[in-house]
Amino acid sequence: MKFSKGRSIVLLIVTVVVIAALGLLSAFGVNINGKNKGSAKNIILGLDLRGGVSFTYKIKNDKYSKQQLNDTMKQLRDRVEAFSTETDVYQEGDDKITVDIPGVYDAKSVEEELSKPGSIMFVTTADASFEGDDTYKLYTTADGTRYKVWIDGDDIADAQAQAQTSKETSATQYNVALTLTKKGTVKFADATKTNLGQPISILYNDVIISSPKVNSEITDGNAIIEGQETMKDAEKLASTIRIGTLKLDLEEYSSKVVSAKLGNDAISTSLIAGAIGVGIVILFMIFVYRISGVAAGLALILYTILELLVLNGFDLTLTLPGIAGIILSIGMAVDANVIIYARIKEELAAGRTVESAIKTGFKKATSAIVDGNVTTFIAALVLMWKGSGPVKGFAYTLAIGIALSMFTAMVISRLLANCMYGLGFTDKKFYGVAKDRKVIDFLSKRFIWIAISIVLIVAGFVTMGVNSARNKGAFNYSIEFKGGTTTTVDFDKNYSIDEFNDQIKPEIAKLIESNDIQGQKETGSNKYVIKTKTMTENEKESFKKLMIDKFGAKLEDGESNFESNTISSSFGKQMQKDAIFAVILATICMLVYIWLRFSNIKFAGSAVLALIHDILIVIGFYAISRISVGTTFIACVLTILGYSINATIVIFDRIRENLAGKEMSQVDLKEVVNSSITSTLTRSIYTSFTTFATIAVLYVLGVAAVKDFALPIIVGIVAGGYSSVFVTGSLWYMMSKKKYEKAANARNKGKKSKNK
Repeated sequence: MKFSKGRSIVLLIVTVVVIAALGLLSAFGVNINGKNKGSAKNIILGLDLRGGVSFTYKIKNDKYSKQQLNDTMKQLRDRVEAFSTETDVYQEGDDKITVDIPGVYDAKSVEEELSKPGSIMFVTTADASFEGDDTYKLYTTADGTRYKVWIDGDDIADAQAQAQTSKETSATQYNVALTLTKKGTVKFADATKTNLGQPISILYNDVIISSPKVNSEITDGNAIIEGQETMKDAEKLASTIRIGTLKLDLEEYSSKVVSAKLGNDAISTSLIAGAIGVGIVILFMIFVYRISGVAAGLALILYTILELLVLNGFDLTLTLPGIAGIILSIGMAVDANVIIYARIKEELAAGRTVESAIKTGFKKATSAIVDGNVTTFIAALVLMWKGSGPVKGFAYTLAIGIALSMFTAMVISRLLANCMYGLGFTDKKFYGVAKDRKVIDFLSKRFIWIAISIVLIVAGFVTMGVNSARNKGAFNYSIEFKGGTTTTVDFDKNYSIDEFNDQIKPEIAKLIESNDIQGQKETGSNKYVIKTKTMTENEKESFKKLMIDKFGAKLEDGESNFESNTISSSFGKQMQKDAIFAVILATICMLVYIWLRFSNIKFAGSAVLALIHDILIVIGFYAISRISVGTTFIACVLTILGYSINATIVIFDRIRENLAGKEMSQVDLKEVVNSSITSTLTRSIYTSFTTFATIAVLYVLGVAAVKDFALPIIVGIVAGGYSSVFVTGSLWYMMSKKKYEKAANARNKGKKSKNK
């Protein structure tokens, strides 16, 4: 479509007006039915950034199993997921469970959800013949459906997932083994006899979760529920059935509104750092790409505004891991623009007109942008599906960011670039022309690059071993991973959370020799709930003395104001398993996608090896630096996972382009790889710089916890940039060269035969 000057002016004005209007909406919102909608200040922030409500329940039962406790904690977490995906649930002391829900301050509505008893029932639809039958009770759901209840949670002793492999077909079936109580055995025998050949539905809180068919009468109290697609499905069904049979009786012990863990300074400095980072990126783009940089800057501003609006619109809870997802997607948005405008400069250097260069530049950049973004988007979907807690929060923000970054880069940037051309910016000087770059022989030193990587990775593993041997632990695990001690302190002064973080926290850190400290203020009082590593009795006494002598902690009614309890990890084993499984599955999905898109398993294999390389270097850095390993560690690893694969895709896309249409026997593979890395080197440097700049500003301006979050990501960005340029191409070349050499040798032999 031709862009006349008049049309270009109109489109540019409309675009700027839309950006300004959305910016105002994001800043101030709009009043709808008495509520301020759209404003960025209404984005739900997590416990680390804003606070929320905290409930503590006392377990009334004298005896209970570890599995019953874990199932109860899982049930509570699942129930409040509608309020936030970032909920913390952990055991406090021997007989309490605490639930922290971020961004929610209506304690009553949450309490109603948490206090539901939860019921599991095996039912069939009731009809008139059941009227007056007192043997089994009737149950009516909220929508009026009536069910005959054959057995309920009290009749079920246990439910476990199991896998069975058929000897005849070698196929594996995933089932749930059901064990009934003595009374339940009698009832279930009647149920299976009456409903032989018919389904019996399993009803949980008015929702049918399974409807297994009765194949035979079951009289021994042991049943098998068949037909689960995966072991994960079987475990989920078994867990739900067990939850409905729990004997744990909870009563509310306390509820309170708590402040942010990081304080207002963390929010304000993060916002300022984000604005400065985006500003630096825009100025850099304008300096490097001139008029194209102006178009990219406007597109990036629109992207940032849309990101804020969507976070608000979908009521997503934003925590530090979520911020990591946003930072990564900003990096990808910049990367897309860098790829496009670098291509335009290359096309201008090849002698094309500006109009043709713009058109061709966008066209040639599309495959690299789409492949890079789709690969990362696949990972985000897997993390949303299989992850939980902070992993899911990261995945949501990343997925939204990727979709918006592709829209702004491929649609808005293209529109603005054509508008600029239509306004009269038709001279090459407004866009810049790529300079001829001498091909750098990266592959000649490939063994040096790989050796450097091996040394760095081994250093990390050695450090882990040394730390473990000294009983310091391979990593400095946070409270979220290994639990610790929680102490309630009532001060005679109303300390703000920022004052706590700046004045009190450093003193506690010196005392217990650990920076892993979380303080949350109970709203409406001077009380703080302070979480630390597990303290010894001597440390507890020293802690009390410090709080009283230096910070004016109250000591009324003896020791009551220093109530101390051990707490379990909030990032439980199941969540850890979910995170590891999600990362592995995401990596496999990315490998398959790259394999299919590039029609070459070696591309996929070398890309995944480079990913493992980057992640291992970051993990090694955590071991060496002793930075606390908590939920932000998961976010950091996931950020590097998405960032590194995107950089690798760009180089592979150029290798694929340079190999297109050439016979294998005529290809100088070393020259192709070196040329491809060299031609994309500018993009690699620019993208690494812009992403680095955004995180570096966050590190410089951020509070201590933000610094601990930003520094490993900086290390990961450097590692990802290094592996993309120096390692990935070398790995692919080493995997592929034999095939190309064999083709060249066969061709040379053929020539010799003809000469003879």
